Amino acid sequence: MVTLVLFSVFLILLVLNYPIGVCMGIATFIVVYFVPGAPGGMALLTKSAVMGGNNFPLIAIPMFVLVGEIMQTGGLSRRIIASAARVVGSVKAGLAYVNVLASMIFAAISGSSPATVAAIGSNMIPEMKKYGYDPTFSTAVTAASGTLGVMIPPSIPFIIYGVTASESIGALFLAGIVPGILFALFYALLSRYLLRHQKNDRELTQGIKEEAPPIAGGIANSSWWALLVPIIILGGIYGGIFTPTEAAGVTVAYALFVSLFIYKELKWSDMPDILTRTSVTSVCCLIMVVMASPFGKLLTIEQVPNQVAEFITSLSNDKWTVILLINLMLLVVGMFMDTIAAIIILTPILLPVMVGFGVNPVHFGVILTCNLAIGFCTPPLGINLFVASNISEIPIARVIKAIFPFLLVMLLALALISYIPAISLYLPSVLNS
Repeated sequence: MVTLVLFSVFLILLVLNYPIGVCMGIATFIVVYFVPGAPGGMALLTKSAVMGGNNFPLIAIPMFVLVGEIMQTGGLSRRIIASAARVVGSVKAGLAYVNVLASMIFAAISGSSPATVAAIGSNMIPEMKKYGYDPTFSTAVTAASGTLGVMIPPSIPFIIYGVTASESIGALFLAGIVPGILFALFYALLSRYLLRHQKNDRELTQGIKEEAPPIAGGIANSSWWALLVPIIILGGIYGGIFTPTEAAGVTVAYALFVSLFIYKELKWSDMPDILTRTSVTSVCCLIMVVMASPFGKLLTIEQVPNQVAEFITSLSNDKWTVILLINLMLLVVGMFMDTIAAIIILTPILLPVMVGFGVNPVHFGVILTCNLAIGFCTPPLGINLFVASNISEIPIARVIKAIFPFLLVMLLALALISYIPAISLYLPSVLNS
C-alpha cells in the first residue's frame, strides 16, 4: 500500500509538471502523514531530509557550476578552443576534432553536460558554419561531445552518485577518465568517417588560430591560464593536496582571478547574472538530493530494492544478461528523466542488485552515468539537443536525425564499458593501491 501510494502520487505530480524534487517531497509527505501504518512518520521525513542535505561533498556542486559560468563569461572557454585547434592542426575533419577535444577540456572543469554544450557550442558552431561545415553536423557533434561533461571528472553526476551510494568521489572521478576518452575517440572517428570527402582544414584551423589568443605570447592572452584549470582540479585531488570539494572552491577562486585580472573579459557587473544562474541550477540539484533521502528511506523500509532484485533474477540469473537488462532500462529512463534525479532515485534500487551479481559499485556508477549521459542526446528530454539547436538555429527535428550516428557509437562505447570492467576500474585500482 505504501509503495503504491508513494509512486502513484510521484507520477501524478510528475505528469502535472512539478519539479522532481518537489514530487519526491510531496509524495513522501502524503505517505507518512495520511497512509495508515506508514513507517517512520514525520520524524522519518524531517530527519532523513536533514541528513540528506548535511553532506560536505554536496558543496562541490554549486562550486563547479559557478566555475563553468565564470569560464564561459570570462573568455576561458574561447582560449581552450584556440589551444585545441593548435593541438589538432590542419587535418581533414579538423574542426570536428577541435570541437571534441575542447569539449573534453571544458568537461574537466565544469562537470555539466549542458554547460559544456553551451560554452563550446557558442564558439564552435558559428566557426564551423563560417568555414563551410554542414550546420546540422556541427550541431550534432557539439551535442554529442557535450556528454563528456558528465564523464570526464569533475562530474556532478559522479558527485551525486558518490553521495547517494556512499562511494569515494575521488575513485569515481578516476573511473570516468578512460570511458570519457573512449567516447571522445569514437566521436572523432565517426566525424572522420562522415567528413571523409571533405578537404583538409588547413585554412579553417588557421583561421581560428589567427583570430583566437595564442597559447603563449603575452600574459593577458596566453591560453595556459585556462588550461591550468583542469590541472589544478585533478592534480590537486590526486596529489593529495585537497579533497574534490576543496578543489571546487580553489578552482572558483582561480577562475575568478584569471577572468577578472588577467584576461579582463569578466566584469564585476557580470557577477549578479552569473550568481543567479548558478543559484538556480544548484538549488534544483540540491532540493532533489534533500528530498530523495526520505523518499529512498521509504523504499528501503518497504523492501523495494529486494523486490526489484527478485524480479530481475526471475528473468535471468546470468550476470551479463542482467547488465544488459539494466542498461536497456536506464537508456529508456534517460530519455524521460533528468540525470541527477534518475541517479538519486535509481541508485538505492539498482545498486544492491548489481552488487549482488558481483558488479563493483564504482563500475556501476560509471555504467549508470554513461547510460544517463546518452539521455542528454535522446528525445524527448535530450537537453543537449535543445541547447545546441538554440545556438545553431537548426530545427530540432533535423538535429535529432543528425545525432543518430553518434548515438550508435555511444551504444558501442557503453557496451565496452559495461562488459569490460577494467576500462573503468584500472585507474582507481592503480592510483589508489
